[in-house]
Amino acid sequence: MVETIADIAPAAIDRPRVRWTPATRLAFRFCFLYFGLYVVTTQMLNGMVVVPNWGFPPLETLPPLKNVIQWTALHVFRVTQPLVITGSGSGDKTANWIAAFCLVVLAGLATIVWSALDHREAHPSLDRWFRLFMRFAVATTMLGYGMVKAFPLQMPYPPLTRLLEPFGNFSPMGVLWYSVGASPGWERFAGSMEIAAAVLLFVPRLSLLGAMVCFADAVQIFTLNMTYDVPVKLFSFHLIAMAIFLMAPEIPRFTRALLTRVPGGTLLVAAQVVLAAYYIGNEVYQANRSWHTFGGGAPKPALYGIWNVDRMFIGGVERSPLVTDYDRWRRVVIQNATTVYFQRMDETLAAYPAKFDDKTNTIALTKGADKNWKATLAVQRSDATHLSLSGAMDGHSIEMRTSLVDRAKFLLVSRGFSWVQEFPFNR
Repeated sequence: MVETIADIAPAAIDRPRVRWTPATRLAFRFCFLYFGLYVVTTQMLNGMVVVPNWGFPPLETLPPLKNVIQWTALHVFRVTQPLVITGSGSGDKTANWIAAFCLVVLAGLATIVWSALDHREAHPSLDRWFRLFMRFAVATTMLGYGMVKAFPLQMPYPPLTRLLEPFGNFSPMGVLWYSVGASPGWERFAGSMEIAAAVLLFVPRLSLLGAMVCFADAVQIFTLNMTYDVPVKLFSFHLIAMAIFLMAPEIPRFTRALLTRVPGGTLLVAAQVVLAAYYIGNEVYQANRSWHTFGGGAPKPALYGIWNVDRMFIGGVERSPLVTDYDRWRRVVIQNATTVYFQRMDETLAAYPAKFDDKTNTIALTKGADKNWKATLAVQRSDATHLSLSGAMDGHSIEMRTSLVDRAKFLLVSRGFSWVQEFPFNR
């Protein structure tokens, strides 16, 4: 008996033909080219190497891509200074941004050529294999990042020198690094979530959940990088985009489920929406009022600032700035309209409730639970950066001549945000 093709593989004949929209085809082709190039030319490829202690430099640091990056930097972006290619530790170097630009252009041009020459309506087989490749590329990256947090290595516990350093001397990245490092439990938890994303991505039936966990992890990482000036912004953004790519086939189904499965009738739904709008609106109103009343948006007092006590007289006798003199103030800190802080020479702080009177140029002080303790200081301001305070406290006449500290001298205040960093600024 002669078997026909239908007898051998009827499923292949009956299988419905896969058709993608033109937009889907273009999006897949671009993602295939761009993400594929990004993985094989960056640190992500090394993470996929299965041989222990074996690897190679990212291809973006080697010819010919290195030469393309240097040519583009000079002739397109007019960058004349030598590019930092390796040995930096920063993922937001000029070379990294230009490399991403080159890959976008290359992938875009290749997508146009591919679409002009290939008229197939879909690429289901290529899509399956590429998603497998991307799952492992993202998973191995998340696994590496997770492990150096699960065993607190990425953000170490603050060393002894950091414990002695003033907070204002930290850079934003330093604040994040050593805040996380000071809480190994939190660092381990963050690492475990990145490891969870990796493990789920490795398992085919759980890979969608893995992509969702990875997306949440990557959004948090990217947000921290953006708000604490950590030079891994470009790379963490790619992790978000790759997670979205892995989730993309299921996004329409999730959207339909969210929009169609609404319990109750129209009136009940409308009532819920109105009630939710009230709750949200009220919370926004209360938070905004609090922000402008006593939060960061509240008006600052006229004497706002940190004032160094250059000279201090107690009972008419000048007190030298000795660290052993407990009664001699080192600084006066005025940051709101209700409290004055005096910093002693040993750097401890004393807080006094205060009332400022701009008409009489005085500050009335009290001392916590001691209802009978009172002091009034006269204010004389010779210019914007010099202030004198005089009066009586604890039965002694006092006089302080102070000078304003420039807040911009604090690294934490002045550092700001940088899209491009040739080297990490972790101080």
